Amino acid sequence: VQLQASGGGLVQAGGSLRLSCAASGRTFSSYAGGWFRQAPGKEREFVAAISWSGSRTSYTDSVKGRFTISRDNGKNTVFLQMNSLKPMDTAVYYCAAGQWTIGGAPTFGSWGQGTLVTVSS
Repeated sequence: VQLQASGGGLVQAGGSLRLSCAASGRTFSSYAGGWFRQAPGKEREFVAAISWSGSRTSYTDSVKGRFTISRDNGKNTVFLQMNSLKPMDTAVYYCAAGQWTIGGAPTFGSWGQGTLVTVSS
């Protein structure tokens, strides 16, 4: 599956952005979807994941209550709604596709290119 992320940009602290990840090649509904981010000088970190049906979601602690992951399988797209953005959220955001079995952790094997999110103070 090929993934294309979009929606990044420059926003002031407290603002919002919505990232989109569109899939092609194979239907996204067969896969779990995820978002990761990499800040300058830091390693890539997990942000959020959603199961293929949308019935399960997972978030890293630092974004809980502010970010929401969702999907529209009819449009082969996974979204990340980011509210109350902070300068610490500045990073390149990557979307991913993978598997998430019941009782296990999501794993990802396909990656899109990144989209830059910059939050100014």
